[in-house]
Amino acid sequence: MLNALTFDVEDYFHVHAFEDVISRDTWAEIPTRIVENTRLILQLLREHNTQATFFILGWVAERHPEIVQEIAADGHELASHGFAHESVYKLRPEQFRRDLQQSLDALLAAVPQACIKGYRAPSFSITEETNWAFGVLESLGFAYDSSVFPVTLHDRYGIHSAPRIAHTVGIQLLEIPLSTIRVFGCNWPVAGGGYFRLTPLPLTAWAIRRINCQGNPAVVYLHPWEFDPHQPRVVSASLRSKFRHYVNLRHTEQRLRALLQQFSFGPIDVVFGERLAQARRGFPSATDLQPT
Repeated sequence: MLNALTFDVEDYFHVHAFEDVISRDTWAEIPTRIVENTRLILQLLREHNTQATFFILGWVAERHPEIVQEIAADGHELASHGFAHESVYKLRPEQFRRDLQQSLDALLAAVPQACIKGYRAPSFSITEETNWAFGVLESLGFAYDSSVFPVTLHDRYGIHSAPRIAHTVGIQLLEIPLSTIRVFGCNWPVAGGGYFRLTPLPLTAWAIRRINCQGNPAVVYLHPWEFDPHQPRVVSASLRSKFRHYVNLRHTEQRLRALLQQFSFGPIDVVFGERLAQARRGFPSATDLQPT
């Protein structure tokens, strides 16, 4: 079975774990590491002849259009991660719309011919209180969202009652949730981010096989900064934030290489292509709705 491989393209200082100690006003002054780290991922994917979906932060696309162009040139899917890495539950609908529009403008400035179908909220911040976000996404022509994490327990995100497999929300928007497995009556996150770095590789592989045996593709997600064990340390962050961010960074590349050898992966628009086509017949894409 073809599984979905996705990357949220943001730098180490963009993450929510550090938002209390690194102000957005200082982002432009911090040396970025996003280009080199993303190029490492692109090389790894070339070695394994694998395509993926890259949810790119508009802030990154605006300052480093060359990396967006390199991602597109390798045949990967471009998608939106918003512009300023703002949690959706901290925004009003009109602010969310502006952030989305800015991100689309930045992506299309880098790659004018791109077809932007998908969106993923920073830190999976579409929750039960922000269901209105689906309507905004649909009105801007997005074909799918991949922001909902149907985990049972988390201190910051998750909709525990959401379906664990791809489903339609709103009128024609396809929701593609992050992967979980159900054990002991709870939904447990697998195959992404800190969970990928904390969980022993054999257990991650078992979870993906279990999802596949149930007839569903897994959705794996990672970030370029997770491939960078030598990134600058943010010493003023809380112990919990530092643990979440830095744990097992040295294992990320090796573990992804192992997964690419064991499983088949592709971008979301290919893995869920049939479902997207069914949902989007006659409905314009986000790119089609952009002003000329």
